[in-house]
Amino acid sequence: MGPLAGVRVVEFQGLGPAPFAAMWLADMGAEVVELVRPGARALFPVPQDELARGRRRVEIDLKDDAARAELMPLIERADILIEGFRPGVMERLGLGPEVLCARNPRLVYGRMTGWGQDGPRAAEAGHDITYLALTGALHAIGGADRPVPPLNLLGGFAGGSLYLIAGLLAALVERGRSGQGQVVDAAIVDGTAHLTSMIHSLMAGGHWRDARAANLLDGGAPYYRCYVCADGLWLAIGALEPQFWAALVEGLGGPDLPDRADPANWPLLEARLAGLFAERSRADWLEIFDGTDACVAPVHDFSAAAADPHMQARAVFTARGGGIAVNPAPRLSRTPGALPEAGVADTLEACFADWR
Repeated sequence: MGPLAGVRVVEFQGLGPAPFAAMWLADMGAEVVELVRPGARALFPVPQDELARGRRRVEIDLKDDAARAELMPLIERADILIEGFRPGVMERLGLGPEVLCARNPRLVYGRMTGWGQDGPRAAEAGHDITYLALTGALHAIGGADRPVPPLNLLGGFAGGSLYLIAGLLAALVERGRSGQGQVVDAAIVDGTAHLTSMIHSLMAGGHWRDARAANLLDGGAPYYRCYVCADGLWLAIGALEPQFWAALVEGLGGPDLPDRADPANWPLLEARLAGLFAERSRADWLEIFDGTDACVAPVHDFSAAAADPHMQARAVFTARGGGIAVNPAPRLSRTPGALPEAGVADTLEACFADWR
């Protein structure tokens, strides 16, 4: 089931962005075989690894010549290959794109790295914080006193996984015209930099200061930030447009506030808003702003997010394996994806039989 039913994916076991991409493909119906190193252990052991769901998992020693030879018939039947090793590793194993695309000219060969396949840092180790640092994105996130890494969501998954997915699907569409596969070089630095395109446009137009907590969308504007309520819980306020700001002010009781258009007034306006929100509990404020366009929402922790009425109505989350699984996104009307089961151990022979 799903829009990618019949698409065959070979995934070389990796960390972070590559498994997330393979998970998304499996959510959308692709047949994914993950090749696992013998004796490999999870970096973070969990009862159920959601990033590994929807896979057939086959142990294989890629350093063994005979094992690699046994793998070739599977790759010759694959539509997509995903690997997340440092540049040159697959080539040293005899599994680089020149070799495998010669064996399977229709293969879309996806390469997921932090720095990319070339450049001065290509062979270096890195993590999200270092990739984001190089793109300028990390400089823009956090309080005025220091940059703050935004989990691994912006770099590994948004700038990495989702750009790998987009590249793989674009290559599949093009293959439908040409009959030829190609290599997708997905680098976190490329994708994250691409995500900052709007910010660069705003800077060029004089609408963005190259500093943290000094702009409309980075917590600098007092009408686009979070405030603590009387009970210690937080509200997110996003009243950017004039009509949304008017609804917020009305809900606050119509106080006389400094002109928000002048950034010089922002410190005073922030202090006034902080004092107002501190007068009531979050539940009281949510009741006041319920159904309005003031752009107010509770800042949930992960457990509260799963229990939120809106998230429950849309079935965003599912309880399983002693934790919370997130259902596939986006939603397709005719061929929707589905939440697959956890990965299952399998053999190359069984995969060959099903892929003939």
